Order: sequence, then C-alpha cells, then structure tokens
Amino acid sequence: MTVTLLKTPVDTPEDAQDAPAPQASSTRPERRRARYQRIAKAALADERVRTTGRLAVRHASYITGGTKVMGRRIWDSRSSSRYERMIRAAEAAGLLEEVKEWEARAQAYRAARHRRRLDMLQLMIQAPKAIAFATTGAAGTLLMLGILLAWGSGEVRDVLTPIETVIDLVQLLAFLGGVIWDPFLFAAPWIGLAAVWAVGRHQHTAPQWALPASARTFGDAITPHIVVVAFRDLGISPLRKAIDGMGDVGAAMLSPIKIAGCGVEVDVTLPTGVSTEEIQNRRRKLAENLNRHEHEVFITIPPQPRTVRLWIADSGALDEPIGASPLELDPDIRADYKNGRAPWGESLRGDAVLLSVYQRHLLITGLSNQGKTASLRAVALWLAFDTSVEFWIGDLKGIGDWGMFEGIAQVLIEGPTDEHACAVTEMVEAAVQEMERRLQAPPGTVHDPLVVIVDEAQVAFMNPLKGDDGRPYGGKKATSRYFMACRRLHNQGRAVSVTLWQGTQDPTDENLPKLVREGAHIRASLVVGTESQAKMALGDKAVNAGAAPHLLRQGLDKGTVVVAGDGIKVPAGEPSITVRTHFIDDDPAKEIAERAKQLRSGVATIHQLEVVQDVDHLIDLDRVVGRTEQRVKTVEVLHRLKELNHAVYEHWTGARLKAFLAEHDEEPGTYNGYPVVRRESVDRALARREEEIAEAQ
Repeated sequence: MTVTLLKTPVDTPEDAQDAPAPQASSTRPERRRARYQRIAKAALADERVRTTGRLAVRHASYITGGTKVMGRRIWDSRSSSRYERMIRAAEAAGLLEEVKEWEARAQAYRAARHRRRLDMLQLMIQAPKAIAFATTGAAGTLLMLGILLAWGSGEVRDVLTPIETVIDLVQLLAFLGGVIWDPFLFAAPWIGLAAVWAVGRHQHTAPQWALPASARTFGDAITPHIVVVAFRDLGISPLRKAIDGMGDVGAAMLSPIKIAGCGVEVDVTLPTGVSTEEIQNRRRKLAENLNRHEHEVFITIPPQPRTVRLWIADSGALDEPIGASPLELDPDIRADYKNGRAPWGESLRGDAVLLSVYQRHLLITGLSNQGKTASLRAVALWLAFDTSVEFWIGDLKGIGDWGMFEGIAQVLIEGPTDEHACAVTEMVEAAVQEMERRLQAPPGTVHDPLVVIVDEAQVAFMNPLKGDDGRPYGGKKATSRYFMACRRLHNQGRAVSVTLWQGTQDPTDENLPKLVREGAHIRASLVVGTESQAKMALGDKAVNAGAAPHLLRQGLDKGTVVVAGDGIKVPAGEPSITVRTHFIDDDPAKEIAERAKQLRSGVATIHQLEVVQDVDHLIDLDRVVGRTEQRVKTVEVLHRLKELNHAVYEHWTGARLKAFLAEHDEEPGTYNGYPVVRRESVDRALARREEEIAEAQ
C-alpha cells in the first residue's frame, strides 16, 4: 500500500504580510455600530443635547396637545358629544337621575340644531329676493340723496355723487384687501400654530421631564384634573379608554377632595374592567403621575366596590419630624392600664394616635435599626406610670436600651448571648407558671397586670442550646421551650392580665413562627424587605387590603409603623393605620423613668430567675391515663397527677381538669355515672396539637 504525503502550503512572511485580514469584513460593521453607540451615549450625556431635546419635545407636545384640545372643543361645539360624555360619566357613577337630565338636554340641543338647519334652508331660498330688494332700496336711497344734492347745488352731475362715493369706497377697500391679503395668507398658519401652542401650554400637555427644572410642577396642589390625568396615564388600557371617553367630565370618577392632615384624601371609582389590584400594583407610577414620591401616596380599599382611596401627602411633609412625646412635655402625666391609652405618635393625617394595651398581646417587627426598640419602649414608659403594673423584661440586644427600667421592672435580663436567651426563656416559662397560679385562684380574685417584654425575640427563637432534659430552648416545634411558653401565654394569659410584648427583626418562619405571630392582638411593622415579610408581620388580609410596610423607606422612615389589629383606632373601612411614633431618646427616656420610679415604692430589680421546670399538662395527662386503660375516673386522674407533680397539681379540681380539656376541644365523659377521662380524647388532643404545629411550619 502506497501512502502519499500531502504538504500543506505555508505562507512565507512576505506572503503573510500581503494577505488580507480574514475577519475584517465581518468585524467592520460591529466596530461601526459600536462607534455609533459611543457617539450616541456621549451625545445623550451632554447636558446641552439633553436640554435641546427637552426643548424640542416640550414645544412639540404643546402644539400636538393644543391641536387636540382645540379640535375637541370645535367638535364639541358642533355636535352633541359633550352630552354623550356626561351621560356616560353619570352612568359610570350610577347617577340615574343625572342620566335622565343629560338625555333631556341632549334631546333639546338636537331639536334646536334641527330648527337652525331648517332656517338656513329657508334663508337660502329667500336670499336672492332679499338681495334684490336690498340692492334696489340702496340704489334708490343713493339716487334720492343725489337728487337732493343736485337740487341744493344747482349742478345736475351731483345726482351721481353718492353713487360715485360708494364706488370709490369699494375700490379703496379692495385695494386695502389686496395689500393685506398676501401677508395675512403668509401669517395665518403661524397665527394658528401660536394659538394651539398657547392652548397646549395652558393645558400642560408637555410631559414633566421635558420641562425645565424650575418649571416642573412637583409638589403642586392636588386637583381633580391632576388625579384624572394621573389615572389615565397609568398604562391600563380599559382605564385610559374610559377616561378618554369621558373627556372633560372625567372628574365624575372622584369624590370631593378633602384635606386630611398633612395631605388630601379622595376616593376614585374605577370603570368596569379595571380592578383595584391593578391600581395597587402601580403605586409608584401613580405617585409619579401625581408629582409625588412613592412614599407620599397611600392606597387603601374602602367598603365601596370598584373604589380605591388615595391619601396624598403634601410634598415633603412626611420628611418633617413630628413633635415631642407628651411623656417629655407633661411632667404630671399618669397612666391607666385598663382605661387609658398610650400617646404613641401621629397618623399620616396629623391626628394623635393612642394605643390601648389592656389585656392585649403586642408584636412589633421590622428591619434592624429602624426604631423598633424605641417604639416598643415608648409604650412601656407610659405604662410605667401605672404603679399596679409589673414588668418582666428580657433585652436580648444587651446594650442598655432598657437599662432605665432598673428599679421599675421586677425582672430585667440584658445580654445578647445564647445563655441570656436561655435566661429569658426561663423568665417566660416563669410567667406561664404565674399565669397558671392565677387561673387556679378562687373566682373573683383581682390580679395586678403583668407585662412580659422580650426585645430581639428572634434570638430566643434561634437559640441552639438545650436544657438538661434534652429539650431545645429555641425552635418552632412543640419541643421548643420558648415557643411553647409564648403559645401558652397567648392562649390564656390575657384572662388573668398576663400579656406578652415582643419585638423582633427581619421576620421569617424560623425566627417568628406563625402560631406566635398570629397570637398577638396588636401587630405593628416598621419597614420590612419584602411583601411576604409584611404578610408575616401583619397578616395576609391586612396586606392584601393595602397595608404596605414593605414600601416604607429604609433609613428615612425610622419609627414609622403600620399597625393592624385591636387596641388602636383604625379609620373606617381601612385595614390598618400608619403611625409616625414619637421618638424618645435615651436621655429623655431616663428622665421619664426617674419620674415613674418616684411613684413606686422602691422595686428591687432582679437579673436572674431561678430555673422553672416547664410543665406540659397534656403530656402529663397522657402519662397518667396510660396505654392499658380506655378510660380512667376523673378522681383517679387527679390523684395520679398530684402524685406525679404535687407542687403543680395540688389545687387542681375536676372543674379545672374539665376546663383544661375544653382548651383542647375535648371534654370528660361519663361511665356508669362517674366522670371519666377517655384515652381517645387525650390521643385526639395530642394529634390536633401536632397538626397545628406542622401547619405552622
């Protein structure tokens, strides 16, 4: 077999120099395109080019918009379109009486127009005869004047003097017309252009960005025209078509614009085919159309269908600080846990906001360094002036934010470590024991309020340590000591005036479980990062109806909270209220606390509680009923419970056991006339609790 080797020709250096670049033709258009892009970017970056562009767009918009306005006005004056728009607007607003009135006006207009047209036809028929009579009469009059002139002067030729004068006058007018006509024909288009330009300028038909900076109307007063145009330009096709169809009567969509604090409020009824959700999703664009920043426009859903309620702040008003807290201004202020309300801040409308904490669990959440501790502490400082209230405070930040409560709080634990979180957990468990002691007290016993405050509660939920019994301190399962203690306080604490206030940051399912956050009666949120976090903080219902802590500005809206729930006056028809809380700095807070201490008889604050063994009554009940018996007499169950833990179950009675089972949707049965506890009832209660925990996860 013969193998032939083929040599590949190799270019010599001289050949290589003569050869053209192989990819020059393919890269040349790309280089040209890149060069054009660089030139365009450089031109757009030049302020002179941008100013020229804005100038061109501005005046072109004036001319285009003015032509449209003039054309609509002329069309309206020559047709019944104005009446048709008024009828459609009245129909959209549901005003049937106005519909009938405008229909009657339209019919009267059409009838009058028909009469005018008939009169014009009749005039065309009679015009030749009228012109002939007028010409003959004018000629006769001039001739009579000429005869009188000739009679007076004795000159026969004066008979034609009046007629010659009229002829000369007509010639003069024709000459003047000939002189003026050509310049008028040349100037007429420019006069018309100037007229439509003036109309467009007056009607503000140019976009805001095309105006010079000194002439942009940011912060102008809110008028019906501005609101209607803002909705028209939202980019929702059915909404734009409906407003264009209404024309000059688009304001029929609006309720009267009312002054509301440092802004105005207006209800907008949407046409069919446009949902309130679409408007909520375009909050930023709507705010910009209203010449406002996004945080200066709030959208809520009133009870009326197809309606959104806008609160529009005066430009810059929300960036101004509110006044000092009454706690700083009034040295004689007092508090009343049951009947009083804490002066917490101001609403966006500028009204004072008062908060009732009577038998209410409280939750405040938000991102770090947004004023959560200050908002929570302001309420506690007010309540400190009620000497009947007892405070147990766990500060898991540990930098002294709650140090002024030394001598006011019976328990004050401060520190950021896992060991401090364990101590706070044991404090909450001790509150559970106190709650149960109160629940077992004789009926009619009066208990002083006990407020348990845990700041930075996410540290307790995320605590990885375990106790001697192997149970974790943190977590969100039934085995978590902190989670279960919070749940038990939420379930029964308010009945005996034991309430839990928690402050936590950056809420998630891990550091703020569902069953805990939903157990709070008052839920407040500062700025959070996402809508899902807003729903964790306030609940799905409030956020879906317009509550939007995730739209607050981080760093700029410190101390501003969105509040949903009980204990605070929420405007009628709204799901929440936005509160700008009073900021009380550390030094004023210490002065306020000193005044509160003077009302109390020397409270000895402790910083560490003895470990309280948490008791799970349902597990204990499961243990004493056992697995071998289907039912156990209630008397025997109580006897076994006391043997198991005499200190806890010493005062339990059949009624107390029945009440405990009722908490778990079960009740004792009877067998042969004796009350019994059934094995299946305990199993169902345990299974139900596990399902609730699984759902919360």
